[in-house]
Amino acid sequence: TNESFGLTTLRDRHVKVKGSTLRFEFRGKSGIRHSVDITDGRVARIVKQSQDLPGYELFQYVDEEGRRRCITSGDVNEYVRRIAGEAFTAKDFRTWAGTLLAARALRKYEDQCDSLAKAKRNVAAAIDAVARQLGNTKAVCRKCYIHPEIVHAYLDGTLLKSLGPNIHNGVPGSSQQLPREEAAVLRFLRNRILLSVGAAKGIAS
Repeated sequence: TNESFGLTTLRDRHVKVKGSTLRFEFRGKSGIRHSVDITDGRVARIVKQSQDLPGYELFQYVDEEGRRRCITSGDVNEYVRRIAGEAFTAKDFRTWAGTLLAARALRKYEDQCDSLAKAKRNVAAAIDAVARQLGNTKAVCRKCYIHPEIVHAYLDGTLLKSLGPNIHNGVPGSSQQLPREEAAVLRFLRNRILLSVGAAKGIAS
């Protein structure tokens, strides 16, 4: 079968719980096999309780009326919107992870970018690395999960200068307590987008 699974469509058979450790193994989109280990006692207890409910769906719960219900992608996105207070979805987390990983990967090629052709090869290598980490194809990863300004800025030579000599030191975290590396990438994207908007307004006027 070519059936693929995502977070809310996983079956009981796709996860093994041993103490506080969970191992997820399943076929995702594009037929890519995923094997993910998580160590978290609270999550392990919740997943085990869910597995003990009747049915083959992994993520389900019993509502106030005693009826068994499956958790859908809509439920997940509604939860994200509620706790974030803005129109975010689960995909935004994946896009942020892909963008951060791409910036980190391209940082490794700081001294290997002496021509546009070389820069494009570096971008391809970075996207390949990110795709492996996310479990996507390279095409899907670049199109859907890496902010295009990261790639554009690397190719025009401004990414590494903007992020500074050491992305892992980054800048002090924001009021929301972002890790320093994430704060550095976020600041870069905000500045880059503001410049793009300003340039567009200048052309329009």
